[in-house]
Amino acid sequence: MSTQKSGLVVSAHPGDFVWRAGGAIALHAKRGYRMKIVCFAYGERGESQWAWKKAGVDIKDVKAQRHEESERAAKLLGAEIEFFDAGDYPLRTTDAMLDRLVDIYREVKPSFVLTHALEDPYNFDHPHAAHVAQEARIIAQAAGHKPDPSRRYLAPPVFLFEPHQPEQCNYKPNLLLKIDEVWETKRQAFEILAAQKHLWEYYTRVALNRGMQGSRNSGKPMTYAEAYQRIFPDVVEELA
Repeated sequence: MSTQKSGLVVSAHPGDFVWRAGGAIALHAKRGYRMKIVCFAYGERGESQWAWKKAGVDIKDVKAQRHEESERAAKLLGAEIEFFDAGDYPLRTTDAMLDRLVDIYREVKPSFVLTHALEDPYNFDHPHAAHVAQEARIIAQAAGHKPDPSRRYLAPPVFLFEPHQPEQCNYKPNLLLKIDEVWETKRQAFEILAAQKHLWEYYTRVALNRGMQGSRNSGKPMTYAEAYQRIFPDVVEELA
């Protein structure tokens, strides 16, 4: 039995796992974790602005571009990726997709899960992805779902990564992750996503702002950070 630790990222679209969680993915991969990304959609309709500017492009072309970009970005970050091709704008997952995600939880046995904020009035795909991620986590615990007496599964903590406009999403981060040592890798992953190049500098500024907040809250120097919100309480035996 493998003792390798692992992490699972459940992302609505390709850019989401890069902008919001690329640092966490690269950092844990660098430390020996198996990192698995589930990407529900290619973002072919609503998250590929620059791809649609090409003359004569159709949806198959855009999906192919986003697939290739996503695979390259995941590889650079040190992760494996699985696509569900659920479509976006709107994102509509099926029971079969939910069942597959449950199987992934049991196979990967993640030490933690990263997914979207629970609210996002600008993008309904994002909270839908978060809902499915959490539903699969719950079902994966159920002894009566595909019963297997030899199976051992513990539900992992869930961390919500930062939405594009947190104030409008009732998002209050309570964890800041220093990503200085993998920042250049994350930035290189940005530049793979040519279909969304208008966001490269925006998310660089987000990382700098969170790094400054991390430094102020910890008293430790850092330049770049990612923000996360825990869903479930952290259980400890002492406070300091």
